[in-house]
Amino acid sequence: ILTVLFVVIVLRDTLEKRGALGQIKARIRAEVFNALDDQSEPRPPLSRENLLINELIREYLEYNKYKYAASVLTAESGQPEVPLDRQFLAKELNVVEDTNGKSVPLLYGIISHFLHGGKEESIQNTLPKVSLLNYPKQNLGKAPTERNQK
Repeated sequence: ILTVLFVVIVLRDTLEKRGALGQIKARIRAEVFNALDDQSEPRPPLSRENLLINELIREYLEYNKYKYAASVLTAESGQPEVPLDRQFLAKELNVVEDTNGKSVPLLYGIISHFLHGGKEESIQNTLPKVSLLNYPKQNLGKAPTERNQK
């Protein structure tokens, strides 16, 4: 019994260190959600705003390799399976991207804009016209605890 318990503990620690345990848990949650989701009840139509917000979130989730979270969002929200074209999304949000901004999700640029400037635009309740990214590229896509603090 102690040998089996030891193997279970070592296996769990190994899976956790590799990041696989979190992925397994996320996959189980996604499968449980899909099994419980009532497909016979139609979803309310997505508003334009919700469609755009969901797409920004999906792009962020997929960039950070949260693929199961992204699949649950898509299934639960009724978001189209095929993502919206990034250029279309940027145009709809009036975001003009610089070359650094094109390598990361639009949400990073929007957040960066409001954290590091554009205060006059946020007062007028408009979305950013320029997406200047102030984050070092090597920090993006890493866990928040691994990112360099400014």
